[in-house]
Order: sequence, then structure tokens, then C-alpha cells
Amino acid sequence: MTGEMQAGNKVRSMHPQKFAMWLFLVSVVMVFVSLSSAYIVKKSIGDWIYIEFPSLFQFTTGVIILSSVTMHYAYISAKRNNIKNIRIGLVITAILAVVFIVGQLKAWGQLVDGGYHFVGNPASSFIYIFTGLHVVHLVGAVIFLLIVLKKAFNYKVHSKSLVRIEMCATFWHFLGGLWLYLYLFLILNN
Repeated sequence: MTGEMQAGNKVRSMHPQKFAMWLFLVSVVMVFVSLSSAYIVKKSIGDWIYIEFPSLFQFTTGVIILSSVTMHYAYISAKRNNIKNIRIGLVITAILAVVFIVGQLKAWGQLVDGGYHFVGNPASSFIYIFTGLHVVHLVGAVIFLLIVLKKAFNYKVHSKSLVRIEMCATFWHFLGGLWLYLYLFLILNN
């Protein structure tokens, strides 16, 4: 009976760095929910223009989805102690991240070419704010990814040391999901 009670009263805990990361993710969600709310309120006031979205947004959406696949591949490889595939998955993910960021910057160029500037109509201002904040967070994720990649090259990412790659994968998938949300939100509320 005592053994059962001890097993039933098992203390559940979370790695402190994971807990901090989850708090950070919650704060990011709060920022984007607030901006989404502001977008809807501002749109209801009037003087809103229809924005023709850059075609590059479709391309970058595919890139971010693919980067989530390669990140997951790296994570699964870590669980299986396949060091070579961890490195391959992380390198490809980093390359895709750079492609995404460059694509977003070029999409801003398409917006400017279409006459949509940061200053002017709030419809275009919100697009720059949403996409710009997302890119800032993605740059942070790339830095984290490079740290994990360095650890992988030093044989410090494997089945007995998964915390960093789990956190990196969680953050990466979160940002991928956030981009999908932003893209759909902007299209549906244009």
C-alpha cells in the first residue's frame, strides 16, 4: 500500500528551462492575440483598403511547413542517437529558415511595389507589423537552432540529452503554427 501511495503521489515537474520557454510562448501568443484584436477593431472603424498579398507569402508558407518537417526529423534522429541525421536535419532547417526570412523581406518589396507602405493605411501597416514581429521571433529561433547545431557537432545532442533539441523543436513548431495562423488571419480578414 505504501508503494502504491508513493507511486500515486509522484511529483510531476518540468525542466526549468522548458517552463521558462512555455511562459515565453504564452507571452508571444498574448502579443499576437492583442494585435489580432486591434486589427479587427481598427478594421471595423473604416478607411480600410483591400491588400493584394504578395505571392511570396504562399512560397514562404510552404518553406516554413517544410522546415517543421526537417526539425522534427532532427528531433527523431536525436531520440535514435543518429548524430549524422541530427546535423543534417538541423542544417536543412537553418537553411530553410534563411530562405523564409529572405522570402519575407522580398515579399515586403512586393508590397512596396504594389503601393502598400508601412505608413499610410492601417491595413498595410498591420501586415508589416505581423510579419515583422514573426521574423524577429524566427531570427531568435535560428540563433537557438545554431546553438543546438553546435551542440550536435560536439556530440551533446542524443537520446540521453534531449532537452535543448526538444525546446528548439517546440519553439520551431510554434513559430510555424503562428505563421499559418497569421497568414490565414490576414487572408480571411482582408
